[in-house]
Amino acid sequence: MTMSAFPSAPQEIAQESTLRHATRERLSPEPSRAGRGIGGARGIGRAHHALALRAFDLTICLLVLLPVLMVGAITALLIFIDSPGSVFYRSTRVGREGHPFKMLKFRKMRRSARGGPLTIGEDERFTPIGGFLAMTKLDELPQLWNVIKGDMHLVGPRPEVPEFVERFAEEYKELLSFLPGITGPAAVEYASESHLLSLQDDPVRFYEESIMPRKIEIDLNYIHTRTLWGDLKILAQTMVVPIAKVAKRTAGDPQVRRVEAGLLLSTCTVLVLIFAIASSAGS
Repeated sequence: MTMSAFPSAPQEIAQESTLRHATRERLSPEPSRAGRGIGGARGIGRAHHALALRAFDLTICLLVLLPVLMVGAITALLIFIDSPGSVFYRSTRVGREGHPFKMLKFRKMRRSARGGPLTIGEDERFTPIGGFLAMTKLDELPQLWNVIKGDMHLVGPRPEVPEFVERFAEEYKELLSFLPGITGPAAVEYASESHLLSLQDDPVRFYEESIMPRKIEIDLNYIHTRTLWGDLKILAQTMVVPIAKVAKRTAGDPQVRRVEAGLLLSTCTVLVLIFAIASSAGS
């Protein structure tokens, strides 16, 4: 085979650029006719709304930065001791206007783990502490960095992996006009999604046919009715879910590990502090 059979470096770059542009064209929401007809007034209103949300996100992040760093440092140390290697995992997700970004998480699976994007119940890929991180959602804590960077809101539609967004490209056009969030109404409703998937013979098919359409419906309703008070309620509900899960597990297993008990106490303290600060900031 001659060298001419392979594309040159400039050709590869041009092809990659074309592919990225085509993906954004499919996933980016089109401006509505109403939006184009109304003029600049609506645009100014949206800008003010976006600025208020940004200010809210940054205020909360900065106010809880110290306790989050403390809990994060302890969690990172335990992850490294439990499974040496990088303590972080960067998951590619689809953000606003179809732009991919790296969503940061604490690593809860073995470094050699392979498989699909769905986490299923007691996933065999978990590290010894990974199941606890997934149950308490402590693995999501580093996403505060994504909020500070402007990739995400504290509350919003949960970002999906590219393959699922491609599967529902038409439905996602409107959702992708908003920044995704660390938590949201769909995330709260499907807080036990991993357990639900573990009961299915074909988890991926069940997720695509049953869970995804419902999540999209919930998130579309959310972005049409979003309020600051509503976001505070979602944050409160998000805090209750992992605490309830761990409390149930602790009650059922008196020999629960000391590490888990200590992390539970730290998590409860931080979550209560976050909600208290968020409530005072929103009032």
